[in-house]
Amino acid sequence: MNGYLNGHSHNDVKIPNKWSHYPQNVGILAMECYFPLQFVDQEKLEQFDKVSSGKYTIGLGQSKMSFCLDNEDINSICLTVLNNLMEKYSIKPEEVGRLEVGTETLIDKSKSVKSVLMSLFEKSGNTDVEGVDNVNACFGGTAALFNAINWVESSYWDGRYAIVVMGDIALYAKGNARPTGGAGAIAFLIGPDSPLVFERGLRSNHISHAYDFYKPVMDSEYPIVDGKLSVVCYLNALDKCYQLYKKKFQNLSSINALNDLNNNDNYSNDEKKNNGNFNLNSASAFLFHSPYCKLVQKSFARLLWNDFLENELSECQMNSLDQYKNLTNEESFLDKQLEKELVKASETLFKKKTSPSLLFAKEIGNMYTPSLYGCLASHLLSKPIENLRNTRLCLFSYGSGLAASMYSIVISENKNERFTLEKLLENLERHKTKLNEHRVEIEPELYDKYLQQRELTNKKVPRVPSFDTQTLYPGTWYLKSIDENYKRKYERVPNDSYNLETTRQILVNQLSIL
Repeated sequence: MNGYLNGHSHNDVKIPNKWSHYPQNVGILAMECYFPLQFVDQEKLEQFDKVSSGKYTIGLGQSKMSFCLDNEDINSICLTVLNNLMEKYSIKPEEVGRLEVGTETLIDKSKSVKSVLMSLFEKSGNTDVEGVDNVNACFGGTAALFNAINWVESSYWDGRYAIVVMGDIALYAKGNARPTGGAGAIAFLIGPDSPLVFERGLRSNHISHAYDFYKPVMDSEYPIVDGKLSVVCYLNALDKCYQLYKKKFQNLSSINALNDLNNNDNYSNDEKKNNGNFNLNSASAFLFHSPYCKLVQKSFARLLWNDFLENELSECQMNSLDQYKNLTNEESFLDKQLEKELVKASETLFKKKTSPSLLFAKEIGNMYTPSLYGCLASHLLSKPIENLRNTRLCLFSYGSGLAASMYSIVISENKNERFTLEKLLENLERHKTKLNEHRVEIEPELYDKYLQQRELTNKKVPRVPSFDTQTLYPGTWYLKSIDENYKRKYERVPNDSYNLETTRQILVNQLSIL
């Protein structure tokens, strides 16, 4: 279908002969996002929590935090983002051969979110859809994405599309971790001849055992977090993935399996520097899983440290860091003065290559599995389309416990008439408008009151949610009820117009009477 089995063009990414039998330019064809209507302002949350001014906004780098009410759960937000993706891009259920889900928001220890999403396929009769849920903290979305890419490139691929859905509702107990919450979902359509092409052979991984963040209490939505250990685990995984990615890049370059950057106009001048070696000049953007934005800045600075250790910095940068070169790896994670020097030395590059990708992270908070891909959406929204084409993006995904990967995407000029970069960007622009103009701010007092109520009622059955459908965006799937056997029923808000001010009043009134 759609010519998938009849060969594929490779206008932009030169595929080595050993890969010529694969479908080409496999990657992201379309993208859809969802975030809840309501949010809390982080500056006001600082005041409510009686912490020092700037602790959340400057110390963490956060601006707002989205959250779901009890009429939404992980199944409903994933239904919403999947339904919207298929509607906006006119994707028929029978065109889909794989549906992967990534989440760490578990409401059932056996039944998958994927099985609930299959309700959208019932009328079509298409039950031949591979894939289930992927769970490993914030890494599940990336695992789902890799599974989809691998399927399209495998002997099992039958020419149909793959869809990846990732979503989470991140909640924390009252205290220092609460402002690092968030909620949202993202869906991708995966196939060949895509505008966002995954570079073959360039994927590094680091997986190990750690108790940095985990959720062993099955009747609680809150995690147990070792904040200091979590940061060290994240940065160590980043080091490992970056160093291994560099080696794979160099190995592929040395056997001419990678694009000839010096003779290929598909890359910017920055990306043509240091041919054969990968460093901060080798990609137009570096995107990170973002628990909070300040960690992302420290992570970008950490890449500079790795380049320094391989003598890949300017003489000026080398001189400023030379005094730290004898630190052990463990010492370098904990040295605050080194951290400050690295942030300072990398500031200009950070503002150019990473800071523009933090819009969703600042405005929505930590979406867990979709967090990195909110950064991808933000990056795509930050530049004119002509400045996006023919660039490489380097992405780092992390999930506590822990699993991490680094890989790269090339933004191509493939002439896929159905799924264009222009259409993908137009859809993301609508989400940017919604983010800025069509949300409702909730005072921290009401947010705190709601979470106290949620702790008491979230596990009770039978139950009908406290909030009605007037507190939701049009087209949103919602939880209608849970019966005495814990069976959940979902319905969809009609795609009618709505009045934001009326919605605001209803929402505040319903929160006030809890």
